[in-house]
Amino acid sequence: MNLTLREAETVLRAAESKARELGIHVSIAVLDPRGDVVALARLDGARYFTPDIAIGKAMVSASLGAPSGAMAEASGSPFFVRFNAMHQNRMVFHQGALPIKRDGQVIGAVGVSGASAQQDEEVAQAGIAAL
Repeated sequence: MNLTLREAETVLRAAESKARELGIHVSIAVLDPRGDVVALARLDGARYFTPDIAIGKAMVSASLGAPSGAMAEASGSPFFVRFNAMHQNRMVFHQGALPIKRDGQVIGAVGVSGASAQQDEEVAQAGIAAL
């Protein structure tokens, strides 16, 4: 069971709306459970590198089924260093991404980058709430 494109677009629109409400310029990435991009947006004013960070955060949540911030302390462990290396060091173990679950199963993740860590996660949560 994977996240559909329509669902990913719903998440993206709701997250974008929350970012505009907060007055922040972020990138939002919605990934499938394997960590592949389903939908991605860099809002006007978001810095050029934020899409890659949003994707990296979402990869952590999609792969591990947990908020990316919850994995930050463990990211330096030998297991996670190797796990990240297996993913070409694209994973970002910082707050700002959440898994998307249906019936207890991870069907994707949403990652946000460009504001404070708390605001990034708040935008991600708003996207998930739209489902």
